[in-house]
Amino acid sequence: MTAQVQELRLELPHIELSARVFGPEDGYPVLALHGWLDNAMTFAQLAPRLQGLRIVALDLPGHGLSAHRPAGVGYAIQDYGLDVLAAARQLGWDRFGLLGHSMGAIVGVIAAAALPEQIERLALIDGLLPYTTPAAEVPEKLGKALLAELELPNRRKPVYTTVEDAVAARLKGALTVSREAAELLAERGLMAVPGGYTWRSDPRLRLPSRMRFTPEQAAACLGAVRCPTALVVAAGGLVAPHAEAMRLARQQPHFSLHELPGGHHLHLDDAAGAQAVADCFNAFFAASTGRNE
Repeated sequence: MTAQVQELRLELPHIELSARVFGPEDGYPVLALHGWLDNAMTFAQLAPRLQGLRIVALDLPGHGLSAHRPAGVGYAIQDYGLDVLAAARQLGWDRFGLLGHSMGAIVGVIAAAALPEQIERLALIDGLLPYTTPAAEVPEKLGKALLAELELPNRRKPVYTTVEDAVAARLKGALTVSREAAELLAERGLMAVPGGYTWRSDPRLRLPSRMRFTPEQAAACLGAVRCPTALVVAAGGLVAPHAEAMRLARQQPHFSLHELPGGHHLHLDDAAGAQAVADCFNAFFAASTGRNE
């Protein structure tokens, strides 16, 4: 499926971000947020199938073609909320929708909970609650994270002789994707280095989090979401086996829940999965904006 796509650079006060833009200039404004170690290409199959939306798919900091955070600054999940809001302000959007996959969906929930006056609609793909740590375990987890950061300079990023080798490595990752999906992510995620290719993503993204939400804090964020929200859950993804997340999702009065076949990247793995997700979200945005489908 083909669609006109524009490249965009956003000079935010604290960092420079890259983005891919889909849809008509007068479409309903939506920021799209990808998952951990992915990039804006995660929406390459889905975005052209979404109707009447002006979608700005960001490369979040440390991912894709966007800048990395400065030395000594980590990648706490809540910090992406500032990136999202600063990007919207740069675009001149006072109120807008969010479309998120996996980590991007979690960021969307946090942003919508924190600033409900700005986030009008929330479309989530196989992501909902941040990983949590019980309060009693925080000191131990913090210590392990700090030690891991100290050791990072001794680690080297892998270099792959060919793009095909890098794609093959992505196919062996913990979150499996189709070859087509891996190739799309590689288009934006790889860079040439001496000896071959390596992934652009900041190695610090793989470090354990210094601090996580407690389970109570995560649940409170979800309960604070007030805007209409559509959650697509993949049968073979990450949310479906999480009984507590599913229970909380079903309790939210503003949520519509859609359970679809497919894996964690069902919106990117193939055209059929992308169309199934698009069918859910086109109806959701049409109902919210008063458009005819």
